[in-house]
Amino acid sequence: MSIFENPPAAAAWRHVDARNGFEVVFFTVSREGVRAHGSTSAVEDGEPWHVEYDITLDPSWRTRVARIRNRTPAGENVLLIESDGAGHWTVNGEPQPFLDGVHDVDLESSAMTNAFPVHREDLPAFDAPAVYVRAVDLRVERLEQHYTRTGDLSFDYASPAFGTFCRLDYDPSGLVVNYPGIAIRDASILG
Repeated sequence: MSIFENPPAAAAWRHVDARNGFEVVFFTVSREGVRAHGSTSAVEDGEPWHVEYDITLDPSWRTRVARIRNRTPAGENVLLIESDGAGHWTVNGEPQPFLDGVHDVDLESSAMTNAFPVHREDLPAFDAPAVYVRAVDLRVERLEQHYTRTGDLSFDYASPAFGTFCRLDYDPSGLVVNYPGIAIRDASILG
């Protein structure tokens, strides 16, 4: 059972350091689960991109469906990722066995998606591998991640593939407030 409250109706982040941009998400919470519909527009390494997402989570905060669309100077891409809820995935209708055992989608373009595993897991430390989607080309990868609770609203986060080891601070609704080098929650929309 999650220690976090339901998310607010809306949230926003300023993306800094790794990229310059802004992310906005709108949440709908029901008995069937949570829907997160948002987008990020940013400039990274001199290249602009925009990613829009519509993610449906079951009541346990497991990703069931993620519809993702991006736009870059090279054009537009669309991606449909679906899970059976038991850790088996399809990408654009094709089974992806290398993703077996994963319960989350983690978007490179989003600070919001780090809410999924902390809402679901109520352990002092846990692994949370994810279906990782790149911003520029929507390439899908498996990303190994680890979370260690360091306080009521903070976790040490590790993503060895990227050499990322940092402390993530969350608000009472389980949304990241500060993701060092990536994003800072916009205080004007605290829901």
